[in-house]
Amino acid sequence: MDVDEIDLAIIKELSENARKAFSEIADKLKLSDVAVIKRVKRLESDGVIRRYALIVDPARIGYKKISFTGINVRPEKFFEIVATLKAKDYVKYLAITSGDHELIAAIWARDGEELQRIHQEILSIEGVLSIYPAILADIVKAEQYV
Repeated sequence: MDVDEIDLAIIKELSENARKAFSEIADKLKLSDVAVIKRVKRLESDGVIRRYALIVDPARIGYKKISFTGINVRPEKFFEIVATLKAKDYVKYLAITSGDHELIAAIWARDGEELQRIHQEILSIEGVLSIYPAILADIVKAEQYV
């Protein structure tokens, strides 16, 4: 599917506020409501827009410690470990990488003690060789990406 400049502008508007009215987007982009609705429906059906999500501030709901943790694993246990980590509630993001670590996990914990326990739990998974936690100190930029 080809995505043009108008589609990208619509995506940008929705990424700033997924609840923005189609009429508001249409006014801003000098389009009709119908044109915006049709384009959004096409972007959804073509899988460009995969879903609409709520973004919360972890600290405001009790998660004071966030870790982006690199995880090195034995190759023969790779898919088993991915499935195990994917099922954990504390893992909020899990990616397979080609960099220094096979996996990167974003982990939310209520405090430092819980984060330490989680890291120990991950280390105890059969096939996990090592972990490399990077504890989030501050966020200087946070925006949705296209």
